[in-house]
Amino acid sequence: QLQASGGGWVQAGDSLRLSCAASRLTFSNYGMGWFRQAPGKEREFVAHITRTGDITDYANSVRGRFIISRDNPKNTVYLQVRRLKPEDTAVYYCAAAPATKVVLFRTPDGYDYWGQGTQVTVSS
Repeated sequence: QLQASGGGWVQAGDSLRLSCAASRLTFSNYGMGWFRQAPGKEREFVAHITRTGDITDYANSVRGRFIISRDNPKNTVYLQVRRLKPEDTAVYYCAAAPATKVVLFRTPDGYDYWGQGTQVTVSS
């Protein structure tokens, strides 16, 4: 139901735009989040956007470099990743959060649906 794309192999300082297309769910009913998981590490919160797109939140490590946005008519959420660093290397996952779990949006437990992930590799 969630299909992430847009990852790739880039050099430090480069930018990418990740996309996540939703299907078979009422997209506008869900807050959307991005998480990432590096090898040997736990999945960590990256960014969240509310159902209407009016409020966003970011992990401190990406604030000011990453921008989350959504296009409800297109059932798509985006993550613009800029000024990439080697430590940003990870598999990036999009996820859909129901309103009933809104207080958990910074944790994986706050999400009901997950995409398959897209790899971002940043070389120094």
